[in-house]
Amino acid sequence: MTSAPTRPTSLRHQLARRKPIEQLQAEAAAGVDGEPLRRSLGVWHLMMISVGATLGTGILVVLGTAVPLAGPAVWISFMLAGVAALLSALSYAEMAGAVPTSGSSYSYTYATMGEGIAWVCGWCLVLEYAVSVAAVAVGASEYVDETLRVFGLHLPAAIAAPPGDGGVVNLPAAVLVLLAMAVLLPGARESAWVNTLMVVVKIALLVFFVVVAFTAFSSQNFAPLAPMGAAGVTAAASRLFFSYIGFDAASTAGEEAKDPRRDLPRAIIGSIVIVTTLYILVAIAAIGARPWTSFSSDEASLVRIVVEVTGQPVVALVFSIGAVIAIASVVLTVLYGQTRILLTMARDGMVPTVFGRVSPRTGTPVPNTLIVGVVVAVGAALVPLGELADATSIGTLVAFALVNVSVILLRRTRPELERSYRVPLFPVVPALGTLCCVLLAVFLGAGTWIAFGLWMVAGAVLYLAYGRRHSTLR
Repeated sequence: MTSAPTRPTSLRHQLARRKPIEQLQAEAAAGVDGEPLRRSLGVWHLMMISVGATLGTGILVVLGTAVPLAGPAVWISFMLAGVAALLSALSYAEMAGAVPTSGSSYSYTYATMGEGIAWVCGWCLVLEYAVSVAAVAVGASEYVDETLRVFGLHLPAAIAAPPGDGGVVNLPAAVLVLLAMAVLLPGARESAWVNTLMVVVKIALLVFFVVVAFTAFSSQNFAPLAPMGAAGVTAAASRLFFSYIGFDAASTAGEEAKDPRRDLPRAIIGSIVIVTTLYILVAIAAIGARPWTSFSSDEASLVRIVVEVTGQPVVALVFSIGAVIAIASVVLTVLYGQTRILLTMARDGMVPTVFGRVSPRTGTPVPNTLIVGVVVAVGAALVPLGELADATSIGTLVAFALVNVSVILLRRTRPELERSYRVPLFPVVPALGTLCCVLLAVFLGAGTWIAFGLWMVAGAVLYLAYGRRHSTLR
């Protein structure tokens, strides 16, 4: 007796199919081809990953592009972006404690909203992580050039900027990404220690800047506070949200954390508090030491302020070297998050299996790391910073909004699920987090939305051509 042929799964049914949390956890424990990731990261390492991926980006790279939008009120823009990030961080903390896998918000949405929304979220994360690595690396060339200025040297424009910014290739940016790739290959614990050292350097660097800048502080630089009005402050906050993507990098370490249910929520929330505090302090100090009209997107603003205040080129040398190290930390940790997202998507059949192969010797996804590193290096070398930063922001905002919604849905559908952390004032906090993300996304430019739409169309084509046929839930 022959069995009836299996009816093909309809597209609508497949897009709505959710992945059980128990299956997510079982697959994480088993790994790909029997090679799970190694659990070697404690709460300190996780917090440093989160801080390392966040701290420095908005201040060292994007500050010069945000000040012309908000004026002296740029510190309010940082605060607005920080509040929006904190609301989402609380939701991330709950989901990370309940679903501790490397998939971050991609896995959270897969378990709560189905394969279709999970693909959208995962595709946004690819945009968020890969593009943000390239954007941060682009900014590093400015500080490399400031370092050389101390010795009377200057990077030729042809190798210091991408085609859209008057150059041919941004060589320092590409080199920085490739170095970060090389650090990630030996293992998560080894790269975590390197990152921790760099985070200590960047915190000391920003504290040093605040001390120096406050010696030249002038309250007159804050009048008028918001020359572009509330619209300018909000537009700057939308761009600066790019500076807060780091905390979700910690959630991508769910399969390499020793005690993810306990440590991930602590690392996520702690890092947001540290980063937001330092961002606001540095922004206030920078505006206090220099009129807002003198800021521009084509210079390393903090170095110029230090030189103007101290009059010592040697100080600029030390600061520029420290800034390159700080930016390298962001590149390292965000590149790490990108590889772990792709690893989880490969495990689900959403992207080719090469991204899920784990080396038995190092316990890391070596082919994945090599492919991502090379592709991102090319992007960093050829695409201008402003376009990269805005594209990253919109991908981040969509992913964060989906995580906030996931918290609400999972509380309804799985109230008995073990949660090591619960969002306070539920459901107000995740609802406000979703609303903040939507409002900030609205203030991004039309060009950014067009680019995002094209990115999503490309993602839909990829899903229909590959992900739908290879999905493990099909």
